[in-house]
Amino acid sequence: MPVKIFEAADENLEAVNDFIHEQIKPFSCHSQTLFQIDLAVEEIFVNISHYAYSPDKGTVQIDCSVEKTSDAPAKLTVSFTDSGKAFNPLEKPDPDITASVEEREIGGLGIFLTKKYMDTVSYVRKNNRNVLTITKTIS
Repeated sequence: MPVKIFEAADENLEAVNDFIHEQIKPFSCHSQTLFQIDLAVEEIFVNISHYAYSPDKGTVQIDCSVEKTSDAPAKLTVSFTDSGKAFNPLEKPDPDITASVEEREIGGLGIFLTKKYMDTVSYVRKNNRNVLTITKTIS
């Protein structure tokens, strides 16, 4: 599984996406699927950048692989691992998307969309590290 470590900073989001796109490249990935993956990656990486180490800086280890068996579609797995504050975004209640924009509480929409667009989203706290893993069928 290809692994890369990035400083948890917004300006590294493009490099993170490039790394993930490189793993997907050999497989036919529909543009809408790629958009959904990019949205989820942005949500997770930017949240780590803004909150995991605040006010300090830290790193994010990204493990990215695509599995393809002869009779099944290709499946992307991306894990984000950081040593920041313990935080499970999956424990946050989903926002009320039926409420008007004025009535809606701020926050939570990004992880809501991540859960909606990805096949699976999981979180564990292991060895004082946050590990958030997403999977998505890509072909």
